[in-house]
Amino acid sequence: MITQYCKHNVSSFKLLIHIQALVSHLKNCSKLQDVHNVSSFKLLIHTQALVSHLKNCSKLQDVQSVQASMIKTNATHDCYLMNQFITTCSSLQRMEYALLAFVQMDSPNVLVYNSLIRGFVQCSLPIRALELYLEALRAQVGPTSYTFSSLIKACNVISAMWLGQAVHSQVLRNGFQSHVFVQTALIDFYGALGRSVESTKVFDEMPERDPFAWTTMVSVHARNGDMCSARKLFDKMSVRNTTTWNTMIDGYSRLGDIESASSLFKQMGKRDSISWTTMITCYSWNKKYREALTIFKEMINDRVWPDEVTVATVVSCCAHLGALDLGKQVHFVSMQQGLCLDVYVGSALIDMYAKCGSLDRSLVVFYKLREKNLFCWNAIIEGLAVHGYAQKALSMFHRMLSGNIKPNGITFISILSACTHARLVEVGREMFLSMTHDFFISPEIEHYGCMVDLLCRAGLLEDALEVIRGMKLEPNSVIWGVILSGCKQCKNLEIAEFAVRKLMILEPHNCGYYTLLVNMYAEANRWNVVARIRTTMKELGVGKQCPGSSWIEMDCELHHFAAADKSHSSFGEIYLLLDELDGQLKLSHVSELEPIS
Repeated sequence: MITQYCKHNVSSFKLLIHIQALVSHLKNCSKLQDVHNVSSFKLLIHTQALVSHLKNCSKLQDVQSVQASMIKTNATHDCYLMNQFITTCSSLQRMEYALLAFVQMDSPNVLVYNSLIRGFVQCSLPIRALELYLEALRAQVGPTSYTFSSLIKACNVISAMWLGQAVHSQVLRNGFQSHVFVQTALIDFYGALGRSVESTKVFDEMPERDPFAWTTMVSVHARNGDMCSARKLFDKMSVRNTTTWNTMIDGYSRLGDIESASSLFKQMGKRDSISWTTMITCYSWNKKYREALTIFKEMINDRVWPDEVTVATVVSCCAHLGALDLGKQVHFVSMQQGLCLDVYVGSALIDMYAKCGSLDRSLVVFYKLREKNLFCWNAIIEGLAVHGYAQKALSMFHRMLSGNIKPNGITFISILSACTHARLVEVGREMFLSMTHDFFISPEIEHYGCMVDLLCRAGLLEDALEVIRGMKLEPNSVIWGVILSGCKQCKNLEIAEFAVRKLMILEPHNCGYYTLLVNMYAEANRWNVVARIRTTMKELGVGKQCPGSSWIEMDCELHHFAAADKSHSSFGEIYLLLDELDGQLKLSHVSELEPIS
């Protein structure tokens, strides 16, 4: 606000000086030539005043006012003024006004054409930008290097290889092959289409390369997963900027190479918010949520404040770990920093509060969002479903449809899960059919799993098997595991044996399924079968591979525990307390057995 005020005052002060100079010239006029000079000077002042107004335009009404003044004073033929007018229109995404003013010009120069081409690209009208270039050639207006940088971006937007190659040939024909930013744009264009060979050729043929060109070439290799080539270039660079480091870290994180990404991050001299966010995202992508939160705390301690992307990623990590208190703090920090509660941050907060058990807060965030996209609706529907509010989840689903938001496969997973927990069998059937018939969404393995679970919980094992038979996908171990759980509930040993045979093929070393079957035979007093299954388990070496684990959050710090693990700093005190509790339970049990005197 202060900066804008100062700029406005400086412009007004300059205009005041020009007006005072004009008045002084008028007082000293002694011949006709002096009057002509004053008229030209007056026109110059008027042009500068319009340019000053254009730079301060923030809404369409301001642009319309300036355009009316330009038409009134016949200033629409001034190329300098028109250049500024087009730039303002493109920043407001109103290129129709720029085009209307452009067609009224008698002979626009290359600067005007460049502004209009750049404006079309910025407003996602790449085809119109390429057509305008042809119009410029027909008008015998020669291109500049700025023309081609915008045209290459236009080809990048529509991913048109042949058009990009045509523009490349025009670059060579007009002698701009030595311009660094034109060649850099070509490197990025070919790289975006996965043509690393062409990108490398352009890079190798560059007579001069600036740090941005090097970074772009590194980014091309990293984007295509070739971190070996990216690292070779990175090591050759004499000057590395922060963007280059961030590109390398991001490339390693996409490949799941956390060690290399972390090593580079530690070597960085200066880190910006993107550096920290990239490292946090690296851990998050690779499901290292605790490490991601540790990096976030270091970021705050380093007094680097998060942006919307950082907040959304950190909140998502809190959701996975159930770290409600830390999630609240991140939410508070984002509000303090005045960050925009957009659909990405909003959906992450909705999901986090719901998964951490605070459904009320989740609903508050949802209703406070000015704009809600599909991610926000999916998050709140899933939250309601998980907390057992099936009818409210269905009601929210219908509200989403009435708001012209089209559901996707994730939406229906939440809806079918809600029906499962509430035993709404018929509603679940209807939703499953609606997904394919009304919204043309092909069922994935997760949707079939929800339907099988819904039917098994209702005791409809035969119907569940019918769903499996009608699947276009091969049923996985999760689906057969659901069938096995349903068999235990219904005490159906025949189907259970069939399910276990399938599971022995899919997951031969998973002891959980064998244990479940053993318990079923034990309940049926078929001890000979129990003995045979346990013998088979020993012969196959089937046993529990991963110990059970859990974590709790205390004072915004997460404490992780695993069975038989002694790595925790307070494990001695914990085991002493457990022994004491065990002793008290035994004493309590003995006292219950003693006869009352």
